[in-house]
Amino acid sequence: MRARGRAIAALVIDGAAWGAGLTAAVLTRYEFALGTRQLVTTTLAVLGTVVLHAVIGHLQFLYRGRYGFASFEEVRAVSLTVLLTAFLVLVADLGLPSRPIPASAPVVGGMIALVLMLAVRYLRRLQREYSSRPDPSTATPVLLFGAGAAGHVLTRSMLSDRRGRYLPVGVIDDDPVQRHLRVHGVPVLGGREAIPAALAATGAGTVVFSVANADAALVREVRGITVAAGAGFKVVPALSELIDDRVSVTDVRDVRITDLLGRRQIDTDLDAIAGYLTGKRVLVTGAGGSIGSELCRQLSRYAPAELMMLDRDESALHAVQLSLDGRASLDDPSVILADLRDAATVRSIFKVRRPQVVFHAAALKHLPLLERYPGEAVKTNIWGTLTVLEASAGVERFVNISTDKAANPISVLGYSKRITERLTAHTAAAGPGSFLSVRFGNVLGSRGSVLTAFNAQIAAGGPMVVTHPDVTRYFMTIQEAVHLVIQAAAIGQGGEALVLQMGSPVRIAEVARQMAQLAPVPIDIEFSSLRPGEKLHEELFGTGEIDRRPLHPLISHVQVPPLDPAEVRFLDSHATPEVVTAELARLCDQTLRLPRHENTAGLRRMDPTITRTPSAT
Repeated sequence: MRARGRAIAALVIDGAAWGAGLTAAVLTRYEFALGTRQLVTTTLAVLGTVVLHAVIGHLQFLYRGRYGFASFEEVRAVSLTVLLTAFLVLVADLGLPSRPIPASAPVVGGMIALVLMLAVRYLRRLQREYSSRPDPSTATPVLLFGAGAAGHVLTRSMLSDRRGRYLPVGVIDDDPVQRHLRVHGVPVLGGREAIPAALAATGAGTVVFSVANADAALVREVRGITVAAGAGFKVVPALSELIDDRVSVTDVRDVRITDLLGRRQIDTDLDAIAGYLTGKRVLVTGAGGSIGSELCRQLSRYAPAELMMLDRDESALHAVQLSLDGRASLDDPSVILADLRDAATVRSIFKVRRPQVVFHAAALKHLPLLERYPGEAVKTNIWGTLTVLEASAGVERFVNISTDKAANPISVLGYSKRITERLTAHTAAAGPGSFLSVRFGNVLGSRGSVLTAFNAQIAAGGPMVVTHPDVTRYFMTIQEAVHLVIQAAAIGQGGEALVLQMGSPVRIAEVARQMAQLAPVPIDIEFSSLRPGEKLHEELFGTGEIDRRPLHPLISHVQVPPLDPAEVRFLDSHATPEVVTAELARLCDQTLRLPRHENTAGLRRMDPTITRTPSAT
């Protein structure tokens, strides 16, 4: 009923606009000197025009609720209706011998009528938008940093929520072109240097960082200025965190350490990605882990024919499926409970499910623990990867998730992941399909991240323990790392290791300081010492590897020397940690070659002093 009432009101308004427009056009044509006959013919012309407009508007669905009020679609429909009406009235007027109204009246009158129709709609829209603004007495006045697309959407979202928590009173943007402009009526007050003055002038107590694809350095700088001015600081997520790449007021949140360390804009070749994922059967191993679960979430956006999630942790599988569809029906065939150490089961899964694209993310990754138990790295990271590689014979694309610790490795984790890179390169050379590795550093927020330990220490009241004042690491958010992994898989060639560029290394002590600032209570920071297998500074490239970026500015391509699987089959995972670690270190040396027959390998398990012969590789 309300919709019908609005349609009738719009029709009445448009009819009145035609009446005013035609009457004004005729009056001015005759210089306001109308006789009785002219007055009657003008009245009849107005009535006929209104009826004709109503008929055409009805055919255009203008008065049947198709268009949003005062939307661009309605403006287009109104304009087309007025144009057709004016044209038909002009044709009729010229076709009648008596010429009821001047020929100029339909043209001039139509222009006046259109202006009046649009003006009424504009004023009504302004009134509705003003009435939907947040209540100034309850909403928090805020400044928005960023007048780009995200800033426009966020400003409009804030202004259209009557019960909203935020009322934008100013916009900050570094682009000089934006100065003195208005974003949905909110003035642009200057660049980042104007934040303190803008806060004082507007009475705002919070700055909302509304650049969804900003680099972390910009977030840190703007936050520093804001905090120094005594105001609060909030952010919208990076685009990689958003489900549909659209920002709304509900996305505004407190700043996190990931915002201060790991945000960067990533260009994506969607056509290339869709080409190898859309409509394909995709398998992710380690799907319940930090990287694997994010891989599943992002891969699902590219409409694979089937997304298979494999893990040995049933609770982790339940969690990742819940994040995907909100139902977590564990009887869904997309969920596969299996252990990579069970070679027969893995081969059976591949034979039955026939994946076309494989992302191998399953691995043990806690460096100190693997230093104590290197045999577990052999069983899972090396033999598990070899099992998946051999079962993947015939797949179109295989992506091995590696780590920066594989570059010039000195730890069991680094050794084992370097060996998987070399095994992947061997498989690439031995058969069809594209088999490659992707190497990157620490991901913020993963279960093995230093942030996890720091958060636990903060929750316990401190202190936060840093291994060394000068230790540095590369950091990237999980979303950004996975985004680049998917992109890298689209452009990589078989046998390569694709190295994700992660910006400049960050001092762990600085990470601790930033997190201490965000903590609700004061937190002390203490220093211990580097643990066995840890480097003071991580590397992305090993000795002799060249940083080449032929296809993507954030992805480097390095060649990996292959390693024959026979070299790892007879490793003794039950030997002492020192023996296992020494054997893994020698396997990472591409200039040496192990004896390949079983008898020698058996002797090697008993006597690790047996040497290797030079290799031509």
